[in-house]
Amino acid sequence: MKKIVVRFRAINKDTFRAIHDGVKTVETRAATSKYKSILAGDILVFVCGADRFERMIECVQYFADIPAMLAVISIERIMPGLKTLAEAEKVYHSFPGYKEKIKQFGIVAFELASI
Repeated sequence: MKKIVVRFRAINKDTFRAIHDGVKTVETRAATSKYKSILAGDILVFVCGADRFERMIECVQYFADIPAMLAVISIERIMPGLKTLAEAEKVYHSFPGYKEKIKQFGIVAFELASI
């Protein structure tokens, strides 16, 4: 088991809170080398400013792109409040460099243990 720090920008504090509160149960990232070695049983340490908390990973899944991921995992579990693929893609593409990273590396989904 290892611990991996996952940082959130202050602008994304609502997403950080949704994970903390158990509303968002799947965290996703572009599947870059930083995230390739993460396994079920590892711990994600979520950090936003001075706030931090931990969640164990129950399951790790890799996908070629956002549509492939949303065909398997409900959008509500990844981005509570969103309803469509277009909405999800708009959010992902708003993160600096994410459109290109997902195209190059794919996307990884971490199913988090319930609180």
